[in-house]
Amino acid sequence: MAHEIERETRTVQQSLERRSESLKQDAEAKQEDSGGGILDRARVYLSGPMDFVPSREEEKANGWRTRVSEFLTQRMGTTVFDPWNKPEVSGMQHYGKEDEFTVNRRGLWTYDDDVEGRRLRDSLCEEFWPTLHIDLRMTDLADFLIAYTPTNVYSVGTVHEIATARMQHKPVLMVTPRLEPTPQLAALQSHLRSRDDVDGTRLLEEMQKASSDRPNPTAAPSLWYMAMLEHEDYFFDGFGFAEYFDDMKWTWYEPLDGREQRNPPKRPLLPYLESLNREIPKRFDNALGREIENPEWLIFQEPAVVRRPPERGGTGT
Repeated sequence: MAHEIERETRTVQQSLERRSESLKQDAEAKQEDSGGGILDRARVYLSGPMDFVPSREEEKANGWRTRVSEFLTQRMGTTVFDPWNKPEVSGMQHYGKEDEFTVNRRGLWTYDDDVEGRRLRDSLCEEFWPTLHIDLRMTDLADFLIAYTPTNVYSVGTVHEIATARMQHKPVLMVTPRLEPTPQLAALQSHLRSRDDVDGTRLLEEMQKASSDRPNPTAAPSLWYMAMLEHEDYFFDGFGFAEYFDDMKWTWYEPLDGREQRNPPKRPLLPYLESLNREIPKRFDNALGREIENPEWLIFQEPAVVRRPPERGGTGT
């Protein structure tokens, strides 16, 4: 039995190796011909915090999704599903759309245990259902996910989308950035010390202990995410925007560029995506002690045109 399992595993790996080589050759030919590659036929969903960011308006205009979308669409022709810019639903133009004012509706939530309180809670649950619905549909349709999961921002929707993708055995490329104490915090600590402000220093220390905003200098993701994603190849400690900054004509944005300038990522996402556009990456198998082909990368060809049945009295196609 053990020999049969080993033979079957070897056969699957050989098949995947042939797949990878074929895709690599096809990508090389397409890049020479039209600049395309593996990712020009792929669909990706961008998952990450939306509610608990400092400014939804600023995040929508200048955040990581905007840059990653530009990088993938302009350089690789990838179809990007971005929850800030949801696709229109046939017959329901504004279904599930979100903007910087959506979060204000959460402020109406109440725990008043009377008819009016229950009516309001039920109304809000019903109101936000379309947003959840369309985001999970985009997760379903994507070939893989890119997830931004800073450990100092609460985001339950991101967890839901990652779990949905992993239940479908889709790759989830997770960026967990290095988090150092903010420069403003260091400046405030220095300011209090210079004035020998014992009470102010004590209050600041108590606030830090009570806060969930903890430094994460090693960019270690949640232990739960490690188990969910399973493979080490899916984890990154930053985007690596600096390498493409001039070429993409990006404007300096402190929350992204300042952080990566102070703590350059050791394993950035964007160069990985460029490599993925040329060749399906392997993953490390600890049991075998070597890299193996990753069967979770499934990027479908363009769908065939639907062949409709002929109309009565006609020849059809």
